[in-house]
Amino acid sequence: MLTRPIPSTQQPLPVIGLGTWQTFDTASKAAYPTLLQTLDTLHAAGGTVIDSSPMYGRSEEVIGDLTAQSTAREEFFYATKVWTKGRTAGIQQMEASLRKMQRTSLDLIQIHNLMDWQTHLATLRDWQAAGQVKYIGITHYTDSMHAELERVLSTERIDFVQFNYSILDRHAEQRLLPAAAARGVATLINRPFTEGSLLSRVKNKPLPAWAAELGISSWPQFLLKFILSHPAVTCVIPGTRDPQHLADNLQAGEGELPDEATREKMAAFVRSL
Repeated sequence: MLTRPIPSTQQPLPVIGLGTWQTFDTASKAAYPTLLQTLDTLHAAGGTVIDSSPMYGRSEEVIGDLTAQSTAREEFFYATKVWTKGRTAGIQQMEASLRKMQRTSLDLIQIHNLMDWQTHLATLRDWQAAGQVKYIGITHYTDSMHAELERVLSTERIDFVQFNYSILDRHAEQRLLPAAAARGVATLINRPFTEGSLLSRVKNKPLPAWAAELGISSWPQFLLKFILSHPAVTCVIPGTRDPQHLADNLQAGEGELPDEATREKMAAFVRSL
């Protein structure tokens, strides 16, 4: 799989990861074998990033249970978030995330949807200095908050910013992606399929013949390769519980990426459907 460097350290990060909103939130141990296969699929393809949050129900706990069974446990990149108000509540929540994910430290903690971000950012700096977390960041999922994300990353030293971006939702190209590149901030892309609406739009529609020239054999690969072709994108984190869907997604992280002219051709084709 292709990798891109995290600007603050130059650590290479595989370009396709795994989101766990809804997909890993289960109380059923009967679901565990399939979910473990999903994580094994991620690892086998060279992916590492597992993104979660306290907002995602039991997903942190499920990730902890499953990775405890995995021989690749120490090879994953564990990312979660803090999603509460107040310093004490934030510390308690992050400590709970460590317990649930069965980690002594985490690779990345982000401030979910910018909730009380000034308070949590100070705490995260302390945790980073103490080695409890390697990277810190901020997130949101709507175009209307891109300006606020940009403002924070332009005034604060952070490692990651996570936000929405897709082939038909290109607002981030205007300022946020260029700002992240200019400030040396890694980007995690959420909602790459716009909550599934893009997949519904292209369902049962044939791929353009020229997609094969880029090694694209499915619509998820088409949509993800478009995102990855933006040079300021570090990693995309589509969510799924299905190992076959993930295997398909992961293929987008291999091979040639579209140039600028092809990117526009791809977007125009999807708009025409």
